[in-house]
Amino acid sequence: MTLDERYRLALEGLTKLYPDADTELIYHDPFSLLVAVVLSAQCTDKRVNMVTPQLMAHYPTPEAMARASVDDLLALMGSVSYPNNKAKHLIGLSERIVSHHEGLVPSTREELEALPGVGRKSASVMLAVCFDTPAMPVDTHVFRVAKRIGLASARATTPLAVEQALKRRIPREQLIRAHHQLILLGRYICKARRPLCEECTLHDCCRHFAREAKS
Repeated sequence: MTLDERYRLALEGLTKLYPDADTELIYHDPFSLLVAVVLSAQCTDKRVNMVTPQLMAHYPTPEAMARASVDDLLALMGSVSYPNNKAKHLIGLSERIVSHHEGLVPSTREELEALPGVGRKSASVMLAVCFDTPAMPVDTHVFRVAKRIGLASARATTPLAVEQALKRRIPREQLIRAHHQLILLGRYICKARRPLCEECTLHDCCRHFAREAKS
């Protein structure tokens, strides 16, 4: 099977599973999405969605959050992973949005990555989800699934390498949807410890399934 054929079958299978794939983070505007994305680092979307409603009710704008103290935020988001660092990041990025962007969340990768706590993956999520800019954020699910299926080679040992591999083969207009589909597949079917292959639609193109079938 050629790599092009593997990608074609994978995208078809993903669309059968998740035709309307979208983010599972709950948000209402660019700032609430940015807050949710920062909180979601090494934390489940389910946990983040439990925290953000109350957090955003108290601090709905960058101006409001910039005036908060770390302790103020910890009282509302202490259940997420690495709460101290994330609280500092949220205050810092809010201050920068106010001072550099007139209180509006920036929409370019360079400006997003200049915000405290926002790396390449988080910036890519903002570009794809909030600003409808084709991007392929690579989190742990996308990284694992892409390599397990065979969309990225064993030589792709970093998130950036996997991102580049996926962007080379997935049509630009399908990148955002494919990103969400890969996340959902990794979250609910192609799990880290025990993939639920019997529930998957990618048998015809999955390198892992082919190896397991031979063993």
